[in-house]
Amino acid sequence: MRIRIVLRVVGALLIFLSAAMLLPIPFSIYYGGSDTLSFLISAIITLLFGWLSFVKTKKSEDLRPKEGFAVVAFGWLALSAFGSLPFIISGAIPNYTDAFFETVSGFTTTGSSILTDVEVIPKGILFWRSLTHWIGGMGIILLTIAILPFLGVGGMQLFKAEVPGPVVDKLAPRIMMTAKILWFVYIVISVIECVLLLFAGMTLFDALCHTFGTMATGGFSIKNSSVAAYHSTIIDYIITFFMIVAGANFSLHYHGLKGNFSVYLKNREFRYFIYIIAGSTLIIAADIFINNHYNFVESIRYSLFQVVSIITTTGFATADYEKWSLSSQVILVFLMFIGGCAGSTAGGLKVMRIYLLLKFANSEIIRLLHPSAVVPIKMNDRIVDRKIIANVAGFFVIYMAITALSILTLTFLGADLYTSIGAVAATINNIGPGIGAVGPIGNFSSIHFLGKWLLSFLMLIGRLEIFTIIILLAPSFWKK
Repeated sequence: MRIRIVLRVVGALLIFLSAAMLLPIPFSIYYGGSDTLSFLISAIITLLFGWLSFVKTKKSEDLRPKEGFAVVAFGWLALSAFGSLPFIISGAIPNYTDAFFETVSGFTTTGSSILTDVEVIPKGILFWRSLTHWIGGMGIILLTIAILPFLGVGGMQLFKAEVPGPVVDKLAPRIMMTAKILWFVYIVISVIECVLLLFAGMTLFDALCHTFGTMATGGFSIKNSSVAAYHSTIIDYIITFFMIVAGANFSLHYHGLKGNFSVYLKNREFRYFIYIIAGSTLIIAADIFINNHYNFVESIRYSLFQVVSIITTTGFATADYEKWSLSSQVILVFLMFIGGCAGSTAGGLKVMRIYLLLKFANSEIIRLLHPSAVVPIKMNDRIVDRKIIANVAGFFVIYMAITALSILTLTFLGADLYTSIGAVAATINNIGPGIGAVGPIGNFSSIHFLGKWLLSFLMLIGRLEIFTIIILLAPSFWKK
């Protein structure tokens, strides 16, 4: 392990972070907030540590896999540690455990919050809170790859460790160009959504914050009642559409922006993603139409928004789904674990993994009936390598083991079983709201402080696809 090269890249990330801390200042000044100085102090502290880490280390050759994993893991930890400074210095969240939890939740695009009343928080802090979503959505590691080629390190190892999903798609021969393409697509779609929200009646501040939360599938809102506060059908549908966009593989959007719209229909993962959304929406709409006294149009509107918000792990809300029937809540919990598509900003297991696991189970049943049969597993008409299947199966086993152990730990720390399941599902899948005390109208403030550190860890491993963090805990990783 070459620590110097790891420190150099982490230092570069902190320099970027310090620059990002200046962006909320115009909003702080415009709205007459008292948080302007806190961003300046936070930026200076972050820049100092980042610069020292960057200049005190020399350029080096390409990253090896070990350094790639270490950079991503320690990079996200450093971002969260320093990104919490504006909350603490401003006094908005004076407790470091809570500030770290809120910051991790932002950068990992989870959207879980300990704040009980966001509308009393200064506007600059609220903008920073939402901005952490947008930065973390596409990944600040990818930003580093895109615009810092002078680091003197290879990008592929960072790309593999950062991009969510079992298969890493390169859109260009050079990984730096791939990162630039992904960020370009991300920015273009973000601008389009922001403009549409402005036309729908939001202020610039509100439109930016909700665009950040939508495109990153994060879910931090600047309203206590989330998107429901706007009482706008058009805003609901705009955000619903862009949540679907953010939950799809961004390589598809790249081809779509070039005019090749057929890639959406040809991509099997995206088709199943839409099928799951459509089926779940119809079932829940029928349920709340019959049992919750909504009319037909409202049933479709509220069920579609909540289904899309949950499966894309965004976490915005237009209704309190805990008032819906148990069957609808069970469907939403299943959607929490399914998540979006590989290569998207969404969390969860990913539709591709669920599809491959089901295909693998089916192939094993066929082989039991016909031992000599050769049953290849295909995705988009291409045979999937058995190594990928093994990776997916291993991921699923570790994922479920961590989930079960975390639920048990939270119950030991005093949370009831219902809340423990909701909190773990919400954080490891990077969703935001869960069920029980951490539901859509609740928050995580009542969780034991040790539980908050556990949930912060779950948010990180959920965002970084588990292996990136877990591999650092293996003693053999640190051996020569």
